[in-house]
Amino acid sequence: MLELLENAKRLYTLKANQKLPTYKRYIFDDLKDSPAKITAVYGSRGIGKTTTLMQILQSSDLPRSATLYISCDHAMFQGVSLFDFVDEFSKRGGELICIDEVHEASNFEQELKSIYDFLDIKVYFTGSSALHLTSPDFARRYSMYHLYPLSLKEYLELTFDISLKSYSLDLILNSHEDIANEIIASLPNKKILKFYDEFVKAGSYPFYFEDKTKYIDRIIETINTILHTDLSKLFMIQPDKVDTLKKLLLAICVSKPLEFSIDKLAATVGITKVTLYKYMEYLDDAELIKQITHEGKRFAALRKSDKLYLANPNLFEALCVNKDIGTLRETYFVSQVCTKHKLHYLDKGDFLIDEKFTVEIGGKQKSFEQIKDLKNSFVIADDLEVGFGHKIPLWLFGFLY
Repeated sequence: MLELLENAKRLYTLKANQKLPTYKRYIFDDLKDSPAKITAVYGSRGIGKTTTLMQILQSSDLPRSATLYISCDHAMFQGVSLFDFVDEFSKRGGELICIDEVHEASNFEQELKSIYDFLDIKVYFTGSSALHLTSPDFARRYSMYHLYPLSLKEYLELTFDISLKSYSLDLILNSHEDIANEIIASLPNKKILKFYDEFVKAGSYPFYFEDKTKYIDRIIETINTILHTDLSKLFMIQPDKVDTLKKLLLAICVSKPLEFSIDKLAATVGITKVTLYKYMEYLDDAELIKQITHEGKRFAALRKSDKLYLANPNLFEALCVNKDIGTLRETYFVSQVCTKHKLHYLDKGDFLIDEKFTVEIGGKQKSFEQIKDLKNSFVIADDLEVGFGHKIPLWLFGFLY
């Protein structure tokens, strides 16, 4: 175990000497100040979990010898007891360890529980968004933070090296004109719609800023890794069934959210309805799609299909050529709003937010006809820089975080 620790420290030194981005994601301060003994960061691949861990270590006041980073997907940790390894590190002065890809470790829940119960050491760990922690006893022992893809706000901050404010949903709904004017005035060339259009195509994943020319290739690689590695291992999916998951993603990409019934979608993909529901859950867990249920399902077991969206609009660029503009608008809205709020779809209007606000999404000329009689209703309009009254620019919902 001592030899393994020495090798891990050597790799940590190599990684720590690499240049880190100075930009810190929206959860960084909360993570750094977390009083929990064990703190979890989970989310999809490619959104900056590893970078965030390294920034936590970099900002620590502890000496380098008392901190450590490891990744459980490294070959040298195969078959190794996580508890025994962390125990060895703790006995030799370790006070803070960051464990990446914890779901790759054998029996990781029990190992982390034992670390919590018996060792005096602070732990941060990351895991796939598809990770299901099955032990309530363990879940009580740690703090959990969800890291999402970049918001439009973060994309603009990275693009221009500026600092922008985020706004609550209530502020956006009630003060959107002032907020929109304030944001536009802070941009170098004041052209918010230009940057919104760019963000819809590219910029949800931080690696966009590493090599923009290879961005779509990286997204495709990320999708394949999620399907072939994360989901296959976590849910014991046979390799030949991974192609079925890809077919389901493509079907969602090229169709409108409610174009296919469950029966038709199952037939298109070539699986049973039972298997389809199971695969939809897998893809939702992995943050490749988002399922939005009908608002009536809150009260009764209605036979209403869920609306299926890709998890963020950039996935369209990687999965299909032809995109429906209405679906693209709704996908952007869902990807930004679902991070902090509950969404349901409606028969009258497009979405119900937090069981209170009804919104209809469309282009600049979208009218209030469909929702004119509904209380707390708003039109969310694309191609609009600044709104008026209950008509709000679509881009502005990228400033919730």
